[in-house]
Parts: sequence; structure tokens; C-alpha cells
Amino acid sequence: MVPQNFLHYIKFEKRFSLHTCTAYQSDLSQFLLFIEKSYQVSDLKSVSHQLIRSWVASLMENKISARSINRKLTALKTCYKFLLKGGEIKVNPMIKVISPKISKKLPAFVDKKSMNTMLDNINFGSNFIGLRDQMILEMFYSTGMRLSELMNLKMGNVDGYSNTIKVLGKRNKERLIPFSPSLKVLINSYIIERGKLGLENEYFFISEKNKKLYEKQIYRIVNHYLGSATTANKKSPHVLRHTFATHMLNNGADLNSIKELLGHANLSATQVYTHNSFEKLKTIYKQAHPRAS
Repeated sequence: MVPQNFLHYIKFEKRFSLHTCTAYQSDLSQFLLFIEKSYQVSDLKSVSHQLIRSWVASLMENKISARSINRKLTALKTCYKFLLKGGEIKVNPMIKVISPKISKKLPAFVDKKSMNTMLDNINFGSNFIGLRDQMILEMFYSTGMRLSELMNLKMGNVDGYSNTIKVLGKRNKERLIPFSPSLKVLINSYIIERGKLGLENEYFFISEKNKKLYEKQIYRIVNHYLGSATTANKKSPHVLRHTFATHMLNNGADLNSIKELLGHANLSATQVYTHNSFEKLKTIYKQAHPRAS
């Protein structure tokens, strides 16, 4: 069984998001199930590095991606650091466990022309549903916020006077994101339409039945409209977040500013977007240099 004091620690002291806490609990439960079934070991405190390596090998044999395995190992690392700090174990078994290497992939994004075509040429309609769906796409692209951040956005978080949105990000960290006058016009139209229908939910994005939108609803909306703009396999809210960051960088924004807007804890997480810009430079070079072809 996953230690309850550890779950309390990551939820209330580390202030991990509900999604992260649920994922950690699931990963630790999977590991405990494996060692109990394979080695008749049921206590995390009795685990050796060999057992953890065996689990990693089992995951790889089952074609689990290196990225997913590393996420599971992160849960174990956090748990064993907690147990070591609390004096419940004397040696951290994770010290001798090497994480699988992840192949670096460039973040998928939509090019500027396709984004403009989608946002400017699609007739979303002027009713509540049309305005809401357009708002979702514009908000993702204009602010770069995460799916969970948009889903949990409240009416009081949108300030039409200062043209800023207060976002509650990972680990309950707040940040302010500015928005453009054109987005403000759309926000006002959406709020007016909400009022006409008598919808008074505290959450910003809601259904016509006055219910807060859930993740799959938002994902389906984005996937549907991105399908008209790009033939890429990935058509998710996160692609719009990548698109926001890539377009900002390509248009002269510095990495530190993008880092703050995205709510990244470390600059290294933001630097991945420089690869997309470098790919653009290579394309320009090949097109422009006489001897590049």
C-alpha cells in the first residue's frame, strides 16, 4: 500500500496538482503490485535497486515508452527521498537506478498562416456555443496556458480593466498573463452571451447547461477545429501552447519572458522551443544560400 504520509506530503506540503498526486499514487501502486507478484515483497522500505531495475525491464518489455517509465521513476524517486529524509530507510535504492534515455522530439506546433486561417476564416457563429469555442481556441493561442489552467479559469480571474488573466498553475503558483485588445472584444461578447442565457457559474468556460467544462470536452473542441487547420497527427490543446511559445520566440520574444508567460519553473523547459526556431533558420538557409542545396 502506498504510504499515506507520503501522499499527504506531496498534496499539502509540496502542493502538487491533483493530477500529479493521482499519477504518483497510480505509479507507486503499479510498482507495489509488481514486486509483490514477482518477488513477494509488499513494503517499499524492503526494496532493493535490483527490484526497481527489474520493474523497469518489465515495463520496457511491455513497450512502455521511455518518457512514461521516467515519469514512473520520478514518483519512486520522490517517495524514496521522502522516506530517507524521514529516517524510514537508511539507503535510497534509486541511487543505483539509471533512467532510460528519451529521444528528443521537437514540440509540435501549427504554422502562423494556418493559425490565422483557422481563427479568421472559420465561421464559429455568434451564439453562445460558437463564441465559447472560439474563445477556447483564442485563449489557448493568445496566452499559452495549460489545459488544466483554462478549464479551472474563473470569471474573477479575467480582468478587463488591466487586460490580464490570473492563472493558477502547477503547484498552485499564480501568474498574470496579458491579453490583446482583440481578445478583450471576444471576451466581452462571450460574457454578454452568457448573461443573455442566465448562466452564472463561477467558472469561465461552461456548457449551455451551466456546467463547468471537463478536459475531454475542451480537447474535442480543439481537436475538431485544428483538424481544419493542420494535417498533423497531434491536434491537442498542448499543441496550441507549443504554437504560442514558438510564434512568440520567432517574433523576437526572449526566452525568459516566454518562461514567465508559460509558467515554467526552469528555463531548461522553455529552451526546447529554440530547436523549432533553429529548424526555421536551417530552412531559410537552404532556401537563400546559393550553395546550400
